[in-house]
Amino acid sequence: MINQTSSLEFSHFPVMLNEVLKISSPSNGGKFVDCTFGGGGYSRAILNFSNTIIQAIDRDKKVLSLAKELEKKFPKRFKFHQSRFSQLDQTISDYVDVVIFDLGLSSIQLNDLKRGFSFKSSYDLDMAMGLNNISAVDVVNNLNEKELKYIIKFLGDEKDASKIAKNIVKYRNIKRITSTSELVKIIERSKKKNFSKKINPCTKTFQALRIFVNKEITELVNGIINATKKLKPGGKILVISFHSLEDRIIKYFFSNYSKNKAKSSRYFPESNSEELVLFEEYKNKVIRPSKKEISINNRSRSAKLRFAIRNKDKFEHPQKFIEKFQKYLNLEAINV
Repeated sequence: MINQTSSLEFSHFPVMLNEVLKISSPSNGGKFVDCTFGGGGYSRAILNFSNTIIQAIDRDKKVLSLAKELEKKFPKRFKFHQSRFSQLDQTISDYVDVVIFDLGLSSIQLNDLKRGFSFKSSYDLDMAMGLNNISAVDVVNNLNEKELKYIIKFLGDEKDASKIAKNIVKYRNIKRITSTSELVKIIERSKKKNFSKKINPCTKTFQALRIFVNKEITELVNGIINATKKLKPGGKILVISFHSLEDRIIKYFFSNYSKNKAKSSRYFPESNSEELVLFEEYKNKVIRPSKKEISINNRSRSAKLRFAIRNKDKFEHPQKFIEKFQKYLNLEAINV
């Protein structure tokens, strides 16, 4: 059992670390890519195995000092790239054995109230993870009511999206929205008074705005495609997600581009237009954190881990995958 506290940096727990290590088998050595470096938990744990080489990616400049420490300690085995993981194919030159994605908002980001990710903050409404062109302030003050409604509804699965969007516009007509506390008050006034106590009424709207600001769906779709492009035959791609939209995208990609992909109906012949196969048989089993881990790190409670194994076929771009989620890509492409 790996001691997660040994990988703790900046109060950040790597989610399902033991499960990730079991699947990725660093004891066998190989080349790894940590696409969401964050506090460095996965990279540090993998570097404990002497025959491993890791390249890590993160868009957040706040993690740069920690990454530099690891580069200094492991100059021949660790390299850091300040980049978006959607550009992985341009950043990583070699073919690799394992690619790891942890899509959750890191504790480094959430605990820094000045960055505006948390609805407990009273600072500026920012939500930028790094290498951004916009912030949440730009979104809530510049987009029209219809655009705000669609973002909150489809990226946050918020049933009161229409009312929240309407009240955001109404408020900003009087005063520009600049702080998280202002947005919190708008959302709370927009929600029905009998909202569930299990989840903060601001959670889904904050999630939607964060996803939009950082183009997280676009990043995910392009990221897992380009990660697959760089995998060796037999290489593994592991993705930990934290909300249903992310998990739906990952499940669809792994399921529909595997050898055992589902057919539309057993009464119809197989379609020649869906012949692209990128993975070995996909087991479609979701791995969740243990009760013990959740008790230590409550933020892991919604995490889902899926993984797939690259086959030997030549890589071809999965255009139908892009088309399947084009609605969300178009939504994130709205000009602010």
